[in-house]
This record gives sequence, structure tokens and C-alpha cells, in this order.
Amino acid sequence: MKVFKFFAVTLTITAFTFNLAGQNDDPVIMWINDRPIKKSEFEAVYRKNNGKDAISNKSVKEYVDLFSLFKSKVFEAESLGLDTLNSFKSELAGYRRQLASPYLTDKNTDENLMTEAFERMKQEVKASHILVKVDETALPKDTLEAWTRINLIRNAILGKMPAAGDVANYDKLLKNTTEVSKLLKGKDSVLYKVKIGAIRNLSDYYQKAADKFMDIAPKTSDDPSVLDNKGNLNYFTVFDMVYPFESAAYKTNVGELSPIVRTRFGYHILKVYDKRPYRGEISVSHIMVKFPKNASEQDRANAKTKIDELYSKLKSAQGQGFEDLARQFSDDRQSGERGGMLPPFKSGKFAAEFENAAFGLKNNGDYTEPVQTNYGWHIIKRNELKGVGEFKDVKNELKSRIAKDSRSQMGRAALIERVKKENGFVENLKMRDEFFKVVDSTYLKASWKAENAAKLGNKEMFKLGGKSYTQNEFAKFLESQISFRSPTDLAELVKNIYKTWINERVVAFEDALLEKKYVDFANLYREYRDGILLFDLTDQKVWGKAVKDTAGLRVFYEKNKGKYLWDERAEVSTYKCLNDKVAKDVRKMLKEKKDEKQITEAINKTSQLNLTVENITFLKGENKNVDSNWKEGVAEKDIKDEKENKVLIVVVNKILPKSPKTISECRGNVTADYQTYLEEEWLAYLRGKYKVKLNEEVLKSIK
Repeated sequence: MKVFKFFAVTLTITAFTFNLAGQNDDPVIMWINDRPIKKSEFEAVYRKNNGKDAISNKSVKEYVDLFSLFKSKVFEAESLGLDTLNSFKSELAGYRRQLASPYLTDKNTDENLMTEAFERMKQEVKASHILVKVDETALPKDTLEAWTRINLIRNAILGKMPAAGDVANYDKLLKNTTEVSKLLKGKDSVLYKVKIGAIRNLSDYYQKAADKFMDIAPKTSDDPSVLDNKGNLNYFTVFDMVYPFESAAYKTNVGELSPIVRTRFGYHILKVYDKRPYRGEISVSHIMVKFPKNASEQDRANAKTKIDELYSKLKSAQGQGFEDLARQFSDDRQSGERGGMLPPFKSGKFAAEFENAAFGLKNNGDYTEPVQTNYGWHIIKRNELKGVGEFKDVKNELKSRIAKDSRSQMGRAALIERVKKENGFVENLKMRDEFFKVVDSTYLKASWKAENAAKLGNKEMFKLGGKSYTQNEFAKFLESQISFRSPTDLAELVKNIYKTWINERVVAFEDALLEKKYVDFANLYREYRDGILLFDLTDQKVWGKAVKDTAGLRVFYEKNKGKYLWDERAEVSTYKCLNDKVAKDVRKMLKEKKDEKQITEAINKTSQLNLTVENITFLKGENKNVDSNWKEGVAEKDIKDEKENKVLIVVVNKILPKSPKTISECRGNVTADYQTYLEEEWLAYLRGKYKVKLNEEVLKSIK
């Protein structure tokens, strides 16, 4: 395991800084075999390894030897070609991606997102929604139908009913959609009738609705769960929903309708019913008595009687504990096996009656009176409640969750716009539009080739930082993105892939400049590179060699075997007797010079439990019973073993004097010493090969 790597990754994630120091302010501090080392590199490594201690000329000079030796090892690895190996390049590339990640996003945007998420954590929103499904890559005609439908529904909920012309226009759009037109050609009009009926009947739905939103939702929403919940999503908070949906909910006032929102699922409208302070994440246990939805009055009465009996047992001063009762009597067997414990949850997970009772408990250990839900009766015990906490306490968690969330693309998008602006980005969309003529249906079948665009030539499509990006390059990118796709608008597809290509090229442009723009990044990346080379070389010359070079290891052992000695040892037989009577019989037989086998067979004739014998060789200090009888022969007194409840008789068979260990008995120590020997020889070789010349003036400038 490469300890270096894990240290470096942790360091990068937690402590990167941006440094725009110019390269001209970075003089050479030393030469190693005429290879220059810049001051910034030496100083960065020195400060990291010396913490925040005050710098003195003496300590800096002392570190010169360590640093120059480190760099000599790196140069030696390069001379052996370790930096040219594919395995090294692949590993380093992976680490570079991790290092570069914090630099390839807009820091201010990321900070704002964390602040926004933290503020939203403090509040819960209760909302209902209506969904009109449409795929992200849908044809324009399908997208237009979906947007028109959601817009008509929203207006109707607000009291503006569609006019006859609106319905007729929507009817045309609906019949022209990919799915409906195909079904109508096959004489299947069911889907068409459902969708057009929902729009034609909006006025009727509105007149009959008590809650204009939740009563209209089951008639109009494409969400499969709407028939059960009328679109009600209960309470939710940050990260519970996709980001555009979440933002709409938090930005809409209580009692109001949101604007139309587009997510990867389609178009939504929301109505916000309530906002309240975040209740927290609670851990509870419960005892449950179920009854079915169609339970009879007798079933319900029996369930109530049972839960009351259990509650009485809990309240009784001599009653059973909550966990025991849950294991014995709870009808929720999965949680019952854990003493009733449920996974931690936030608002919106369980029935409102259950959650209100749980969050209403004031202290850990408190439990409720019986609470009824649609599923049965519950007694709920609070185990732990976690609130939002301080920003500093949740910052890392927020950062991690944002990185996995769609909102993470906002930081990348802001970076892309900044890089474009800083580097004179210009594009010629006419050159993009020429691809509309050469990208045909073969692209959807994954058989299109870049050569299909050869006739376009190689004209410039956009320029960034003085570099041209051409049609030939885009054609190759198009081919690299090919896959089997559903029928879609090819012009829109080309536009989307073109946008992706630009974004990737812009980020790659910025990525390539990181070493020049940020000294801290350059130093840290070099540290990774050098660290991997150093590990691989040291493994080759020292660690791995000491393990693999068995002949060299044996020669080293033979030369130094006087270092690997056993101290004085005792070969001991311990007779573990069932009781004093057995011990008395064993002592008698020992006195008669009977051997272990004879004694065991005789004593265990009536029961195999009477006697066991343990033979171990002990060093002094390993066993106090042996230490107190450190001489050959039978110990004078029996020893009571309280743990095993047996009587012990210690027999020291032989005292062994100091003696050399075999190589197998001390291989670990010999290998470690051999590694030290190999390293010392190797370091002597490196010091002889690589000569160091210091720039004393620059060295003195480190303060």
C-alpha cells in the first residue's frame, strides 16, 4: 500500500489554495548534477514537513541534505525509465484528475451553493406537484406539446380556462407527437383521448374541485403515484428532490403556484402548502400492533386492547423494557428483532401521525402513548435527534453531496464562461450548422463515420486562447459520442453534442494551464509524481528486493546470525486437572516417572474431561507461573486457575540456554535489517553519483 498516495489525496481535498505567483520570482536554489531546482519547490516541501515552526538558517540548511537526497532518488528513477512505464503514467493521470478537480470549478459558485444548501437545510417545505413527462432528448414537437399541456393546466388552476382556440391548437400538437401519431395510425386512440380529454375537461374539474390543485392533479399529472397521493409530496428539504424542483419549492411562497419547472423527468408545476423549521433527523424505536385496511371492528378493538396492555407493561414499575417488549410482541418483525429500532429519518418518510408523535418527544428515552396510523397502533420511543448543526460542522458533508448532485454543474458552467471570457473565445455557428447536412439517420444507428464530414473541409469552428478548433476535430468527437439512439431531431442532437465538445475543450484548455497559473498546484502535482517514482524505485532497490532476494537474505543472515538469539527459555508441560483429586493422582504418577501419555490415558479412563496437557516453550516474562518455577522439575505447589476453574501442575522439562534463531524463526527481523543494509548501500551510491551545488543567497532568503 502506498501510504504517500493516501496522504497526498487527503491533503489535496482539504487544503488546496490558489497561488498566482509569477515564475520570474522563482529563482534556482540548487543544482543537482546541473539540473536546476526552483526555490518554490524546495520551500513548499520544507514548510510542509516542518509544520509551523519558526524557520532558522540552521534548520533550512539541515533540510537541504534530506531534500537533495529525495530529488536524487527521483532523478535516478527517471534515469532507469520508471517515468516512461504505462503503469506509472496511468496512476499519475488518475491522481492528477483528483488534484485538478478543485481548480476546474468556480470557487465562488461552489461556496454560494454550500451556503444556499445550508440555509435550505433549516427549513422543510410541504408541496404538491403535477408532472407532464417529456424526455430531455425529445423531439421539439414532443417538447412543445408537453410545455403547452402543462401551461394550460397551470392557467386553469389559476382560474384561466383554455378557450376553444387553445384546445384546438393543443389538439393539433398532440396528434403530431411521435407517440400519439404512431398510435393513431394503428387505430389506437386511447392515449389521445386521455390527453385531449384532460385538457377539454379542465373547466369541469375546476368547478368540482375543493382544492383546485390536489383535486385536478389526479386528472392531469403523469406521475404514477398521483392516484394515491394527489401529487402530495409531504415535507421535504434540501437534496431530497432534484435541484431545479427543490429551488422552485423554496422560492415559491406558501399558498402560491410555482412557475413551470423543467427537470430530467419533464415539466412540473408545484403548489407550496407549508414551510416550517427543520425538525431534524430522528432515530426511534417502535412497538407495533397491526391491523389490515379492511379490518373489522373486532379486529380494531383487539389491536387497541393489545397495544394498551403493552403500554401498561411499559409504565409498570416492574414492567419489561421497551426493547424486550418489541422483540416479543411487535408485529413489525424486521424492527422487532432490533428491539424496535428503525433507521434514522427526516420529515416526509412516514405517516404524519407517526412523525408528529415522534418529533413531539422532548428527550431521548421518552416514549409516546399509543399512536394510531392507517397501518395500526404504535408506541414510539425517541433514541436520538440531530439538528442542522453549525456550518463548519456540515461543510464537508455539503461539499460532498453537492459534488454528487446536478447543482455541481453550476460551478463548472461558471468556470467555462470565465475561461471563455479570459481567453477570447469566438465561434462561427455557420460552421456548426454545416453538419446538419452530413449527420443523417445512420448516426442514430451508430454507424456514422467522421469521414462522412470530409467534404466540409477543415474550417475553424471556434477559437480559444489563439488556438483553432476545426470541423475535422468535431467530426471525430461526433464519432466518439456515437451510440444507438431513439428517433430524435438530428439538428438538435448536433447542437447538444457541439455544446458538449466546446465545454470539454474549454475545461481541457484550463486544465493544461494549471501548472503555469498556480504554483501550489504545480508543486503538489510534482510532489505526487516524485512520490510515486520514489515509492516504485525504493520498492525495486530496497523493500521488494529484500523480500525477493532470498539468496542475499541468507548470506546477510549468516554474517549477522549472532544478532538473532533466543534468550534463555523453558520447555514446559502444564497439566490442567479437573479438580484437586485429579491433581493429586497426577502428582503421584509424575513422582513414579510416568510419561505424559501414560498419565493421560490413566487419568482420562473414566472421563476425557479429567485432564488436558499443554506443551509450550516460554521465554522469561511470558508466563508468571513458569517464571516462579524457573528450574527443571515439577513445581512444588498446585496453581488454581480461576478463569478455567482448574488445578494446574507446572512441569519444567528443560531449561534452554541462549542460542541462535534459525532464519525462519527470525525472518521478519532479518528482512527489516537487510532492507536497512540495502538502503544504506543505495544511499551511498546516490550520494556518490549526484552532486549538489547550492545557491547560498537564495537559501538565505527563505524566512
